[in-house]
This record gives sequence, structure tokens and C-alpha cells, in this order.
Amino acid sequence: MRSRATLLTIAAFVLALVVSAVIAGGAATVVEKSTKQEVRVAMEAQGYGWMRIHTDGLQVLLSGTAPTEAERFRAVSEVDKYVDSSRVVDNTDTQITKPITPPAFSLEMLRNENGISLIGLVPSSVDRDAIVEKLSKVAGEDGVTDMLESADYPVPGGWDQAMQFAMTTIETLPRSKVSVTAGKVSVQAITDSPSEKGRVETSLARRRPTDLKLSFDISAPRPVITPFTLRFLIDEEEGPHFDACSADNERARDRILTAARATGAKGTLTCTIGMGTPSPDWSKAAQMAIKAVGDLGAGSVTFSDADIALDAPSTVDQQKFDDVVGELESNLPGVFSLKAKREPAPDAKAAEASFTATRDGDGHVELKGRVTDARERQTIESYARAKLGHDNVHGATRVDKELPAGWPVRTLAALDALSVLHDGKVTVTRDGISVNGISGDPQASDTISRILTSQLGEDAQIDLSVKYDKRLDEQLALPTGKECVARLNETLQKKKVDFDPGSAQVASESLDALDALAKSMKNCTDFKMEVAGYTDNQGREEMNLQLSQQRAQAVIRGLLDRGVLIGNLEAKGYGEAQPIASNDTEAGREKNRRIEFVLLDEAPVGDDALPDATADATGAAEDGEPHWNGAVTDDGAPATEDGAQTENGDGDTAAEPGENTPQEEEIPVETPGDQTPRPQSRPEDLSKG
Repeated sequence: MRSRATLLTIAAFVLALVVSAVIAGGAATVVEKSTKQEVRVAMEAQGYGWMRIHTDGLQVLLSGTAPTEAERFRAVSEVDKYVDSSRVVDNTDTQITKPITPPAFSLEMLRNENGISLIGLVPSSVDRDAIVEKLSKVAGEDGVTDMLESADYPVPGGWDQAMQFAMTTIETLPRSKVSVTAGKVSVQAITDSPSEKGRVETSLARRRPTDLKLSFDISAPRPVITPFTLRFLIDEEEGPHFDACSADNERARDRILTAARATGAKGTLTCTIGMGTPSPDWSKAAQMAIKAVGDLGAGSVTFSDADIALDAPSTVDQQKFDDVVGELESNLPGVFSLKAKREPAPDAKAAEASFTATRDGDGHVELKGRVTDARERQTIESYARAKLGHDNVHGATRVDKELPAGWPVRTLAALDALSVLHDGKVTVTRDGISVNGISGDPQASDTISRILTSQLGEDAQIDLSVKYDKRLDEQLALPTGKECVARLNETLQKKKVDFDPGSAQVASESLDALDALAKSMKNCTDFKMEVAGYTDNQGREEMNLQLSQQRAQAVIRGLLDRGVLIGNLEAKGYGEAQPIASNDTEAGREKNRRIEFVLLDEAPVGDDALPDATADATGAAEDGEPHWNGAVTDDGAPATEDGAQTENGDGDTAAEPGENTPQEEEIPVETPGDQTPRPQSRPEDLSKG
């Protein structure tokens, strides 16, 4: 019995244990499910559907990826409202986000008559006070308005260089807007004249650092032309052509030039567009007057505002002259007045009295000829010194009281005309004024004609022969020979031309160096230069001399292949002469294997074709029959004797096949002796850098 009771007791305990376990497990499951369901519903209701919820007994396991750290924090905090935070296991994370991008820093500097304004966002490390202080010296009393904002981010690359360039630029342009970003500057400005516009553009291009992006838009108002001038003539030497032409707009210009071409005018014709026209019918009157000269077949017509002077030589038939003038006079717009004159038969004896003013290329001026009295002589010399330089004028005039009326006015007008020329000669006679010379202004003929007609009247007899020399033009800013050589050698310092060992074949990795040389040759092909080749001292002297010659020729061939005119380049090999480093080391020998450019003549080759500014005019003045050796073409380029122009803007003539072209065959090389010319001393600064 005792054994049975014991078994029943044990069975009861086991049964109780099983029942308790079942009840406990069921209760735990119910708690887990209810907790999970409650939290899930709450999270979905709050918009946190990304969260995954698991339960393990009383613990609540959270997982999932939140869009942001802030949302993850809010979601976990929301769970804590339903479950004790000690029971929550947070395994959530946040999406990987891109790093915060620094802002695009930019600065705009606006300058006008009211001062300078600064607008934009700059790095906080930029010294704004220093910028304002520096610009205040430029703005003066108007001051600087600082509307800049800053952000604490690193200074982007290229920002400091762009700022330095922009600061220098805004100081020189009183009406401008300069925009700065990292590595880039944009300039907008208004200048007072087209010539100033050209100077500003040239200055910006020259000052721009190599790795700075620069864009600029420089504008200039149309010039005020006073008097509004047009001069068209037909003569035996040049045929139909303009000495001066003005128009008020593009449409009027096209009408005037069309009328000139209808008379037989050839080549490129231009007409200055400006303000100051005396009448909206300017182009109509000009067309009619040009047609009248064309109908006469010879003569000239000169407009000075609304006054028109039509001159015809004695070779024109009187009846034809009367008919053409009558037609023109009857149909001109009402505001214009016409004076027409046909020259009588020339006298057998030419007038002898004359006054000449000559200016050479160095600016020296010599005054010769006749003046009315001592007072006029003093006036002329003082005026010349004021216009042409006090120390440059030498007077050698004589008094002649028999000179015609108006002589002093003519001589002063002649000096005004001479001031436009770089070098040349003006001659005043009883019959008129002649001007002969060279100028760097493509509109010099227009300017001189305007000066003379405004001071002497539209019916004054004026003969112009003005050549345009592009190398005197400040707007083109063409380099000198020394500047060209320095630029080419600087290019070689940055990108050396290497050759295959023991060969004249340019190494493939040096082809870009030839490309850079070709770019540096721009506007430099007019100068005679020597391409000098050098080697190290390895090998026989004769072989090195021959190899250096062939390498110099290879460089010239490379330039020719890239479209460079090489007619003024000469190859010269110097072998191992003039080493610039020790040949005892490989680095020194590498420096000695080089190509250099040497200037042979500072005068451009094209200068040989320019006329003597005084020779022809001198002989003509003495004979009383001026002879005009060519004239400036309508596009401002110098004309040749037959009126033709060179085919390109640099004045170079393209080489004919086989002409000045290096040949591939071996070129004989002479061993240098005592009489062999040696290269000039190498500039010291070439080895620097």
C-alpha cells in the first residue's frame, strides 16, 4: 500500500509539472503574440512600416533600416511607449547617405559710378575685410557694399587664383561685372571706344594664368563721328575707291558699298558705323553722289555733314559734267547742299611754294618750307611740339609773305594729320594738301580725311596715301621678334622635344611638344629665326654635328606638317657646342640634347614691302605733281603695287610645293673650323625654371 501511495504521489507531481509547463508555455506564447501584434499595429499606424518586430519571451527584438537617423530614433522611442525599454533589443540601422556636398562658392563684383558691390557665397576662411579694404581704395568716396555670405567649408582648388585675377581686373574696369567661381572668371565690361575695347581684351588674354578659365564680353558704344564724312573718288592710279566712309547703321553701310561696287570698286570695302549723321537720308544722298562720280568716270565727292563737294578733272566733258550735276542737284534730299566744280586746264607752271612736315619711325619731326611770318613759324613749331613731342621737333622754315590766304590754317591741319601717322610726310601747296605715310590704325585714312575736311572745308583738295602696318596696331598686340623667341624657348622648357636614341626621328611622346610649338608660332612667322640643334658629347664630333643638323630640320618639318609657314626658319646644327650642363652625368647630357630658337633679325620680313614714307612724296612735292604709291585697302590691310592683297592676315605667302620644304635626303654637313660662325651667347634665363 505504501508503494502504491508513493507512486500516486509521484504521478500527481509529474502531472502537475506537465500541466504547469503547458499553462506557462501557453501563457508565454499568448504574451509574445499580443505584444508583437500590439507593437506592429502601433508602428504601422505611425508610418514606421520599415520596422520588423520579433518577440522572444518578454523581449522585443527590433530590426530594419530607417531612411534617416532621426526617424529611427523616433520609431524606437515609440516602441518604448508599449514595452518597457529594458525589454527592447534595438537592432535597427540607417540607410547610408551621401556626404554633404560643399556649396558652390561664387562671387560677383559689380562696379559703376556708385561704387563697388560684392554679392555671393565665399569660404569662411576668406579674409573679407582685406578684400573690402583693397577695393575701397579703388571705389574712393563711393565705398564698397559688402553683401557676402560665408560657409565653413574648405577653399576649393583654383579659388585663390581666380580671386586674385578678378581683383586686378575690377580695379582697371570702372564699369564692369566680374564673376568668380573656383578656377573660372567671367568679365563683362563697357569701354569708351573700340580701341579701348581692344586694349582691354588683349590685357585680359595676356594676364590670364594658364590653368584659369576666362570668358569676357567687352562692349563699346558706337563712335561719334564729327563731322560725318564720306569721300569717294575715281582716279587713274587706283580706280574707284574710298578715302573715308561713314554710315549710321548696317543697312545704310550696305547701300553705300553697293553703290560703290556699281561704279567698279573692287576688293573688300568697309564703312565706319557711328553716330552723328546729319540726316536719315544720308545713305540715299551718298548713293546718288557716288553714282554721279561713276557717271563722270573721274573725280571725287566729299561729304562733310550735309555739305557736299563734287570735283571733276578737266578731262571730263563740260556737257556731261553739267548733265550729271543737274541730275544730282535736282534730286538730292533737301537738307544737303552741293558745290560742284570742274577743274580748268592745268597751267604750264606749277606752284613752287610748299610746306612739309616729316616724321620718321623714331618720332623725330622735321618742319621745312615756307610760312607767312615769324609769328606763324613760332605757332607752328609750338603746336608741333605739343602734338608730336617737345624734344622731337626740329624747325627749318623760312618766311614768304606772298603765300596765299589760309596758309596758316592749312599748316596746322597738316600737323594734325601727321599726328595720326607712325611715320610719314604731309605737304601743303597752293593747290591742296597731300599725306603720305604708314600707320598702325586701319582707319587712319578716315581719320585724316575727317581732320582735314573739318578744318579746311569739304571742297579742300586732299590727296591721301596711307599704308597700314599691322605690327604698329596696338589692338592686334602682335609680338616682337624677341617676344616670339622667348615664347618658343619657354614652350621648349615646358615640353622638351626628344628624339629616338641616335636618330633624328622625333619620339612619339614628344609629338605634343611639336603641337605646342606650332601654337607658339602664331603671329611669329614673319621673323627670321634659327632652329638650333645641340647634342651631348657622346660619339664623334662630326656625327654629333650632323645629327644636330638633322634634328633641327626634323623640328622644322614637324612645324610644316602642322600648317606653320616655315619660309623664315633656318635649321642649324651645332653638335656638342655650348653645353648648358655637365656631360659627366646622364641628367646633364639630357639637358644638353636640346632644340633652341635664335632670332636672326628683329625686323619682320614683311617690313621690306612697306613703302618709304617720304621718298615718293618728296619728289612729287618738288615737281608739283604728287605721286601716290598705293593706298590702304578698305579692310585695313596693306595693298600691293597691283592692288592685290596677301592671302592671309599674317602677311605670309604660302610656300609652293617643293619650295622651302625640308627634304628627307641627307644634308651635307661641314665640320666647323676656325672660320665657322658660332651661335650667339645663350640667354641666361633659358636655363632657369
